[in-house]
Amino acid sequence: MTVGRVIGSDAIEDARRRGRLIVEVMPGDIVTALARDSAERLGLKLVEGPVEMPAPVRTDGNTAMRRVLYRRAPKWQAPSRKPRTARRLAKLALIGAGGVGGNIAHLAAMADMAAEIALIDIAPGMAAAAALDLNHATGITGAGCRCVGGETLDMVAGAEVIVATAGRARSPGMTRADLIDVNARVIRQAGEAIRSEAPNAVVIVVTNPLDEMTVEMLRATGFPRERVLGMAGTLDSSRFRHALARAAGVDPADVEAMTLGSHGEEMAPIPSRATIKGRPLDVFLDPAQIDACVTDAITGGGQVVALKKMGSATIAPAHATIELIDHMRGARTGAVPVSVMLKGEYGIDGVVVGVPTHLGDGGLIKVEELRLTGAETTALQDAAEAIRTRLGL
Repeated sequence: MTVGRVIGSDAIEDARRRGRLIVEVMPGDIVTALARDSAERLGLKLVEGPVEMPAPVRTDGNTAMRRVLYRRAPKWQAPSRKPRTARRLAKLALIGAGGVGGNIAHLAAMADMAAEIALIDIAPGMAAAAALDLNHATGITGAGCRCVGGETLDMVAGAEVIVATAGRARSPGMTRADLIDVNARVIRQAGEAIRSEAPNAVVIVVTNPLDEMTVEMLRATGFPRERVLGMAGTLDSSRFRHALARAAGVDPADVEAMTLGSHGEEMAPIPSRATIKGRPLDVFLDPAQIDACVTDAITGGGQVVALKKMGSATIAPAHATIELIDHMRGARTGAVPVSVMLKGEYGIDGVVVGVPTHLGDGGLIKVEELRLTGAETTALQDAAEAIRTRLGL
């Protein structure tokens, strides 16, 4: 008689760590109730064994001989097995060295993603102090980047990527739209300097109201849409994933979700495309819980403002900006939500709104048009019309 194994929750956890999708249960094995619960929670399947292995691929003798002779040819080179590596930027410039800009500089320096990081801020000594502080930290981190700081916009010269965070932050009771007039002047001034000093740069706009300020940056620089991006969807999607994970009682890493539309009241989280442990949301959450998570994502920034009293979020926006830069330099792949000027995609033309995109060295590669529900498509188009109205387009 064959003595089977006792498969407990530890075996299920080990299978998950190894990246397995199934756990083979052989005749005579005993699966504990806790193990079954763990498998259900982690999305692993318990499959009765023995599992039939796929038959090996057989190659005829002639094909095998041709391959041997080809590899012996003097010009043949073995394919590279090196892992994909991210490109290091020559220079990253940050217009605004406050909460968001300072955190972006810190994260970029820690990751050593640029040979030089330039911080620019009109407050005397602020950018220079932050740069010196970051340079002092390299004795601990070992990062090879050099940080410089100053007060003049000509420091953007030679930058491959420029992040604009400068401008007034929200106070409690203010909407992002309340900042249009005051921050538009800041963006126009920055855009004119970028156009003359860094004509080949890709610009990421973080200043609120983000979609509207991305339009202002496009106007001021005269750059094509591929090189003027608005950071919004990465931050809003992170807030949506956090809300879903907390509601379902899982880790945020178990959640895939995306938020499109505007960075404001017309934000459009996309529940139909979201998953928890690879499954639709309704497997884990009821409709009321999903709606609450959507609301939490939309109001997330306002919640921080209300608690902080003066100023808005700084840490999560910095991480969201780094995510965009990582997509551009090849450290990440796949679709990422970005605010860009649309040219007919999703039935929208001539306005900036957050949509899924693919990014590369030169900024936008393409907009990915997802299949959305009717309500989600309407929400996205409503966001575009609201932005168009606020800008008088």
